[in-house]
Amino acid sequence: MPNNRLLAKEEVATYSGMLLDAALEQGEAERVLEVREQLDFVLRTYRGNADLREALGNPAYSPEQRHTLAVNVFDGIDPLAVSVIAVMAERGDLDKLSSTVNAYRNAAEEKLGVAVVDVTTVVALDDHLREVITKKLSADLGKKVVLREHIDASILGGIIMSTNGKRIDASVASELEHARIVLKEENDGGEC
Repeated sequence: MPNNRLLAKEEVATYSGMLLDAALEQGEAERVLEVREQLDFVLRTYRGNADLREALGNPAYSPEQRHTLAVNVFDGIDPLAVSVIAVMAERGDLDKLSSTVNAYRNAAEEKLGVAVVDVTTVVALDDHLREVITKKLSADLGKKVVLREHIDASILGGIIMSTNGKRIDASVASELEHARIVLKEENDGGEC
């Protein structure tokens, strides 16, 4: 008899598999990546709102009420993503949302043979720099690379790249923080 962890993994695989199969039926790589973006947004929203998490997981609401609440809250989100999230809310499975989104990301990237890389800079990348980054990352990762570009003035300059839990932070903000920590450490008797 399977244990709870195995059942949870199977449920996650079912939810992510349904999403991926439906996205592939509706279109090619572009459609799969659109759904990925929408799922990332839903996950950020869900994680960032304690009241929403409480409401969607509240056993005092009927399954139908949780389903309707999820549909209403995520109105405007991709209908494919909303349909699966609403079923998860109905069944009380939103505790598996993070695992489901991660499983979808991994399965989508594997199926498409791509690596999605988040790139954060202070200003938008120009075409030349985008091409240079894409070629370098493709060579390093051995896959076609799809960039998800983000602009964040708080990094002050430089670049942050991340994919599959790996992160390269070459931002000015992180370098300044590192220098601050080094300067703050006690003097060990060496030259200053």
